[in-house]
Amino acid sequence: MDKLEHKTPVEKEKAFSNISLKSFVTVVLVLLAILALVAALSYVVPQGSFTRDEEGVILTDTYVRGEVGGIALWRVLTAPGRVFASEDGLTIIMISLFLLVMSGIFNLLEKTGGMRILISRLIGKLHGRTGAVVCITVLIFMLFGSFFGMFEELVTLLPIMIVFMLSLKQDTMMALGTCLLAACFGFSAAITNPFSVGLASQYVGVSPAEGLWLRVIFFVLIYGTVCLFLLAYHKKLQRDPKASLSYANDCAKRENLSVEITALNAEERRIFRIYATFFGIQGLILIAIATVRAISGLAIPILAASFLIFGIIAGLLVCKNAGKVFGPFLKGAVAMLPAVLMIALASSVKLVMTESGILDTIMHFALNLLLGKNKFVAILMIYALILFLQIFIGSASAKIVLVMPIVMPIARALGISPALVILTYCMADGFSDAIIPTNPVLLIGLSMANVSYGKWVKWTWKLQLFVFLLSVLILLFGVAIGY
Repeated sequence: MDKLEHKTPVEKEKAFSNISLKSFVTVVLVLLAILALVAALSYVVPQGSFTRDEEGVILTDTYVRGEVGGIALWRVLTAPGRVFASEDGLTIIMISLFLLVMSGIFNLLEKTGGMRILISRLIGKLHGRTGAVVCITVLIFMLFGSFFGMFEELVTLLPIMIVFMLSLKQDTMMALGTCLLAACFGFSAAITNPFSVGLASQYVGVSPAEGLWLRVIFFVLIYGTVCLFLLAYHKKLQRDPKASLSYANDCAKRENLSVEITALNAEERRIFRIYATFFGIQGLILIAIATVRAISGLAIPILAASFLIFGIIAGLLVCKNAGKVFGPFLKGAVAMLPAVLMIALASSVKLVMTESGILDTIMHFALNLLLGKNKFVAILMIYALILFLQIFIGSASAKIVLVMPIVMPIARALGISPALVILTYCMADGFSDAIIPTNPVLLIGLSMANVSYGKWVKWTWKLQLFVFLLSVLILLFGVAIGY
């Protein structure tokens, strides 16, 4: 059982918060602009309403047009607070609490060394078998992203992965591929990712298990794609190490780094067993949620409770000191508070549209735009809409509460299933995080690795294009079979 150690403190990066100041300000400004635009539209767009059935699905031929109203300014200004008392208030509160709990527990895992030890333990025995190491490492990072929605937290392990890949005579680009790229693509090829599949399922009122089989197939396809991409690069480095895009920097790193592979000590083995048990329990709970229909509708509160209870217990077993457990937990939860504000702002858009009476009018316009198209075109237009918003709003949870209230009724009216809309959302929300320059996690990862954005694009653009085309084909396949 091996772990990675290196003697240069420069390579040990500080953990970063889940939401950077720049990202937070950007998202808030975008959401405020959207909120202001919606308020202004209420003075131009006439009110209107659809008749809905018992399940809330709009009946397309029942739209009734009203007069232009205009919403009061005080309603717009107080919307972010009033949204918690709206008809969507309980859902928003549950989502917010869930995010705070997950952020707190993941921060506890990072601060107590749990993630580092888990990764080191899982790949340590394969040291020297580079091809297997690459595929297994990619699988580990993708599974954490796909099942547990981890992305930012895994990128904190990048310095360790750089040292590990350099010790295998690979390069920094390979470390970025097996860590940052794999985590991002795993998050996007979501199977039970609570931040996308879980929240979206909760918001549209379906079980996270609905449509699971196609998400699993898509995950396998993406995993195989990433592995083939990295193994091809591995063979290229074997033929000519100077073909590496980070060759010069890596030479300097190898001179400055003292890489040593040492066995885990007794304490680290104990920590590994505790956190491995913790994730095993969460895996069983995820399986139960996906298979037991009676509890599938309670996925978010069940996951939040299980992570909170068992995460705190695991932390206490590791630290044997309540202060060292609740301190990092609270710090991680506080770091996620900006996300709660973003969710409130995003939810306020729907509230203002509903109170001003223009939501159904806008949906009527969108329906007229889409009803003339077939389902194939409609699903691609939904995909393009979410992909466009991804440029400005990186937060998965913020986009869900902004997009789903508008997209889902239209999709149902067109006969597109919630499962296909959720799959579309996951595809559009995540993969671009690994190439859009406004994404803070990408920029932080490249900075940690000392790799320029230009080199990263040069290395990954063909992969991104292929994944985009594969996503489109899967969506068209989903429409064709009535998924």
